This record gives sequence, C-alpha cells and structure tokens, in this order.
Amino acid sequence: MNVIQQLEKEQQKKKVPALRAGDTVKVHAKVVEGTRERIQVFEGTVIRVTGGGLRQNFPVRRVTHGVGVERTFLIHSPRIDKIDVLRHGDVRQGRLYYLRGKVGKGARIRERRGAIGAPAAAAPVEDVEPEENGAEAEE
Repeated sequence: MNVIQQLEKEQQKKKVPALRAGDTVKVHAKVVEGTRERIQVFEGTVIRVTGGGLRQNFPVRRVTHGVGVERTFLIHSPRIDKIDVLRHGDVRQGRLYYLRGKVGKGARIRERRGAIGAPAAAAPVEDVEPEENGAEAEE
C-alpha cells in the first residue's frame, strides 16, 4: 500500500450506508454562513453513484415548488454530517437521468421489498403449540 492510498484510507468515514440509484435519502450537510455553521437537510432521490474510495459521490434530486433541484455530494466529505436512507428504490438502471423529464406520478419509483444484505426471511419463527382447552370446549 503506497502513501496516497494510506492517506485516503485514513480520511474515509467508517460508517457509510449502502447507496444505489433510486434510493430516497436525507443528507445532513454542514452549511457555513459567515461565522456560524448549521446543518441543512436535503431530501431527495439518488440519481447515480459514481467514483470509488475517497472520491465517491452521488447526485440527489428533488422537486421544490415545481422546480427540479439537483445537488451533488461527496460521501466522505467532512461537510456531510450524516446520510439517512429512507427508502430503497426498485430501478433497473444505474443512472436515472430520465427523471428530469418526468413530473408527478410519472416520476415515482417503486420501493424495493427486501433489505440490502439481509436474507429474505429474516424474522425468527416461534414454535406455536395448539391449545387443547379450545378443542375440548367445542365438544
């Protein structure tokens, strides 16, 4: 491992959610206004995820007051406080630029049913014993 890779590995965040195109996310970004710093939340749909390692970024799109707004975030940036994944979208493409031409119901994305990285039947099944008292009461 050379020096550059070692420096990049140190600057990467430890906990990063698995992002894919179509996911609905809330990005908590730090905004500096003069001498004050506050956190601004940007909620929208991930259009694509590009790059790798420290340079990984993702554009997020939302429609506000009838105007489409896109903003690109670096995943490992110190300006990003946290990323919350609200929904996982069920899409077939890696780049959702077609959403720019869609409005209203046409711009909706279906929700993916299963969680990422979890088996299909993750809920534990309990043993249920039949009640004998209920059977006797019917007779």
